[in-house]
Amino acid sequence: MAQQHLEPTEPVSGHLGPSPTGEALAGYLRSQATEFLRALRQHRESGGTAAGAEDPVDAARALRRSVRRISASLHTFRPLLDPDWSESLRPELAWLSGTLGMEHAYESRLERLLLALHRLSGAVFPAQPAPVGSGPGAPTAPSPDRGNLTVGAAKAGALLDRQLTLARTRAHSTALQALGSSRFHAVADSIAVLASEVPLTRTAAGTDLQPLATAAQERLEDAVSALPLVTAGSPYNAEALIHGLSPDPSPHPQDAPWHQVRLLLRLHRYAREVLTGGNHPVEVRLLTAGQALDRHRDASEAAAAAAAAARTPRIAPATAYALGVLHADQRHEVEAARFGFQQCWQKQTVST
Repeated sequence: MAQQHLEPTEPVSGHLGPSPTGEALAGYLRSQATEFLRALRQHRESGGTAAGAEDPVDAARALRRSVRRISASLHTFRPLLDPDWSESLRPELAWLSGTLGMEHAYESRLERLLLALHRLSGAVFPAQPAPVGSGPGAPTAPSPDRGNLTVGAAKAGALLDRQLTLARTRAHSTALQALGSSRFHAVADSIAVLASEVPLTRTAAGTDLQPLATAAQERLEDAVSALPLVTAGSPYNAEALIHGLSPDPSPHPQDAPWHQVRLLLRLHRYAREVLTGGNHPVEVRLLTAGQALDRHRDASEAAAAAAAAARTPRIAPATAYALGVLHADQRHEVEAARFGFQQCWQKQTVST
């Protein structure tokens, strides 16, 4: 048996015709810059002031989508772009994407944690989906003491609601301030110019994009090969659980490589978009792998939020107990997501 990595290294732009060149990169960047300007106009027309309004939220997501793709392209294909322009814009795009994403992240985290509390304490929502990674062989969390958990679940939920709603409100204000800042206007001006003029190097227009896209794929494959996929294939990773239950507030030591793979998978996907002109749907296996890594990130951050809430001074023992159970549950969700990624990845194994 031999493992087949994500894709063959042959061009993915099509089986006929020449490989895409820097001209295709320029066209892709212009289209993403146009999407950014369209989303910015939508955001301004909607006012962008109501934290729960769908139009501003949709516009902010569209802004982030285009910003992520522009930033990824500047990273993957940087030898073909003016270096001073590219290196000065990339950190600004990262700042903008991170700032615009925080409000949604806090909102999703709170929803995830409150649903988990309801599930663990026995008050299951009728329409609640099955836990991540459910099914034969998937990791399962030990059953908590529902009596003690029910006592503290309501107060734990109220504490999380206060903390994360406050964080979300602050993130919303920060995003609004950012969108009105001179720093944002400078970024928007750069993207506006990009919509009509892409600063390629002199030789980029005729340069084949495939080698740079293949390099992005190989970086992903190398990072995946370094993951403990054998351990992730076990339904219960005791070593990870022990680390996950540690009172140390620093980031979980096992999570960082998985987060890195998630970012590299996104770079690989966006590189494929450049090669295909964005006209082909994402392959199911890449989409499934990305979804598993998104769940991994979400559960990891939710577990950290539960642990942070448990360190709140002078909370009742029952509240601390509920938060501890919630933290353990989310660390099991982390393991379930790793298991799901491992299962997806192993489907690429073929007989030789």
